[in-house]
Amino acid sequence: METARKAQEGRCVSPMSRIREEEGKVVVQLEVPGVKKDNVSVSIEDDQLQIFAARQDESVEGNYLIRERNCGSYEKYFTIDKSIDRDSINASMENGVLTIILQFKEEVKPRKIELKS
Repeated sequence: METARKAQEGRCVSPMSRIREEEGKVVVQLEVPGVKKDNVSVSIEDDQLQIFAARQDESVEGNYLIRERNCGSYEKYFTIDKSIDRDSINASMENGVLTIILQFKEEVKPRKIELKS
């Protein structure tokens, strides 16, 4: 289904991303400037996190003299392992940055073991 949409939209580029781990979660951030929240799709299929973001090309009068800004859509895939809780994935978007929070399953989170005397 995403592949069909990609073919209709034309060329896709891979967005710049930043991934970090913090207390019991992985935070994925992708730069998707010019994309509206309604045009973003985040899904999981098997062990693959799939991100698709469609940017509408603005129509202009006249001919471009210089056009350095990419047009088209964004597409990115990440393979995630079994340590991620698929039911606790959250996504939000602010100022052209898509943030996806991947929570670790409780059984794989680091924990402190109490010493007994």
